[in-house]
Amino acid sequence: MLILTKIKFKQYNTKIMKTKFLALALVAGFFFNSCSSSDDPTPVTPPATGEISGTITANKTFAFGTYTLKGIVKIAAGVTVTFDAGSTITANKTTGDNALVVLNGGKLNINGTAEKPVVFTEASSTPGSWGGIIMYGDAPIKAVGGVTTSTSEDGNALPYGGTNATHNGGTLSYVRVEYAGAKLADGTKENNAFTFYSVGSGTTLDHLVAYKGADDGFEFFGGTVSMTNAISYGNYDDAFDWQDGWQGQGNSNWYAYQTVKGNYGMEIEASNVNNAFFPKIANITLKREAGTTPEVAGAIEIDAFQFKREANGEYNNIIIDGYGTYTEAGTTYKGAAVKIQDATTNTNQVLTSKIKITNAKITNTAEVNPIGATSAIVVAFPTGTFTQSATATGASLTTGAWANVGGVNLIK
Repeated sequence: MLILTKIKFKQYNTKIMKTKFLALALVAGFFFNSCSSSDDPTPVTPPATGEISGTITANKTFAFGTYTLKGIVKIAAGVTVTFDAGSTITANKTTGDNALVVLNGGKLNINGTAEKPVVFTEASSTPGSWGGIIMYGDAPIKAVGGVTTSTSEDGNALPYGGTNATHNGGTLSYVRVEYAGAKLADGTKENNAFTFYSVGSGTTLDHLVAYKGADDGFEFFGGTVSMTNAISYGNYDDAFDWQDGWQGQGNSNWYAYQTVKGNYGMEIEASNVNNAFFPKIANITLKREAGTTPEVAGAIEIDAFQFKREANGEYNNIIIDGYGTYTEAGTTYKGAAVKIQDATTNTNQVLTSKIKITNAKITNTAEVNPIGATSAIVVAFPTGTFTQSATATGASLTTGAWANVGGVNLIK
């Protein structure tokens, strides 16, 4: 009887052990499977690739990737094209003329970030190799003769100008355009890194870089759009340029660094129209590296601000540095902080207080006070419309990948 009881107890105890072992095994298996599942690396989608060409006639999003831009790519009216952050789009001058053109009514949304900008470049890394980004709208302009429409000079020969002050051409955010400045087709002049034809105030232009182009960094042909946080670096012509009555009101943090070749920091004109309106820009830095020469010999364009053909505007909190002397053919020329190019601009704009340059810190510049292009133009700004300040700060920009090329920080 005692032996039987021991046997039964042993069998019962064995069952308990087996049950416990089975339970532990199930728990361990569940834990192992859970851990291995959560520790599996998330599948990484490889960067997209492809060629962008022709006229884009349907909404299109280009996912993060590397693309080739071939030919004059146009975004049609009613179509929205989007580029995701971190993408690189490369043109190649050996294929002919290349540019990205946003037609009036089309939209371009470029969603870069400070650390993942969207970069448009060219394979040879040679200034003047492609046409850059060109955008058209139907915001108001005042071209030569006061006309409200005109024809573009970019080789596309398209009409621009209208009555839609709030035209929306999309959002360009954290975008860098490199090595632009090519002449397209029968264009009457080179194109810029960014060219805006009658673009309206509904368009967002923010954190843009124009890098080493053969013409201007940025040029506005009329319109009402404003631009914030912009860098023009190493462009052969002017860092910033406009005409046709551009009247953006919300501009701030414009930074120019001219090196090797470069003309004016800002070339400002209004197509010989004495407008009642004018643009406004706050927080400006214009720097010219020692040894920088004009784009073309014989064209003595070495000043920080140049006003001509009824140009005007309000500019505040400015750093001007490095617009010193330049010697050519035995003659030494003096760079000026402000040059008034013609007597009409002096009479209609300076003397009526439609040009205001306030809180300017001027260093390493030959002519600190405003001057005329000739001795016949005597420039005398009304009280309070030209003021200097030792505490001006100029443009305030954050560093990051968006403002860095090949390990070189563009903000000097």
